Amino acid sequence: METARLTALLAGRAAAASVNGAMPTFEGLEFRYALHPLPPGRLPFRRWRWELWHGPRMLAAGWRVTERDAGRAICKYAATYAHRLFGLPEPARDAHRDQLVSPGSIRRLALGSVTCLLVPKALEQAGVWEVAT
Repeated sequence: METARLTALLAGRAAAASVNGAMPTFEGLEFRYALHPLPPGRLPFRRWRWELWHGPRMLAAGWRVTERDAGRAICKYAATYAHRLFGLPEPARDAHRDQLVSPGSIRRLALGSVTCLLVPKALEQAGVWEVAT
C-alpha cells in the first residue's frame, strides 16, 4: 500500500517537473541586419531591402513591400539559421509573426530554445556597438 502511494506521488512530481522545469536555451548568438527603403524605381510601390549577416557571411537578403514584412523576414531567417546551427528542428512557421524589427533598433529574439541578438549593421560600421557593450 505504501509503495503504491509513494510511486503515485513520485509520478506526479516527475510530471510536474517536466512541465514546470527549466528548458535549456542557447544564448550568445549575434546577427547583424540591414533594413532600408529602396529608391523609387520601375515599380509603382515602395520596397524595403533587408539583409541578414552572421559575422562576415551574408545569410539571406531580399526585399518586401512593407517595413513590417521585411522585419519579419529578418526574424524568420535568423531563427531558422540559429536552430539549424545547433541541430534543432526549425520553429513553427508562424512563430516569428509577432517579432518585429524596425530600422536601427537592437532586438533580442527568443524563439524556441534559441535566443539571439539582432544588431543593425550600421552600428558595426560606425564603431558605436563596441563602445556600447
